[in-house]
Amino acid sequence: MAVSGEIDLYTAPRLQSEFTRVLEESALDRVVIDMSGVEFCDSTGMNVLLSALKRLKERGGVLEVAAPRPAVRKILQVTGLDSVFTVHESVPAELAELTG
Repeated sequence: MAVSGEIDLYTAPRLQSEFTRVLEESALDRVVIDMSGVEFCDSTGMNVLLSALKRLKERGGVLEVAAPRPAVRKILQVTGLDSVFTVHESVPAELAELTG
């Protein structure tokens, strides 16, 4: 799942809806979010990610964050969420092959 732009109070509901749709329509147990295109993410956006993580964990799954830009990485570090999510420096190779 690739996300781009800004994730904030105004755009987070769209991301929440997309997570809900994806999780309801599939039996995925692993979701990797490509955040290389995300320029900004506020606490509302982080709450959406946490909510998705909780829903995935309830069914034995995981949520991973890939390729966050420095500003997003800093938010993950400051909030301690870098220890809650698995954070990849880039999109994992096996997934990049699927989309590339």
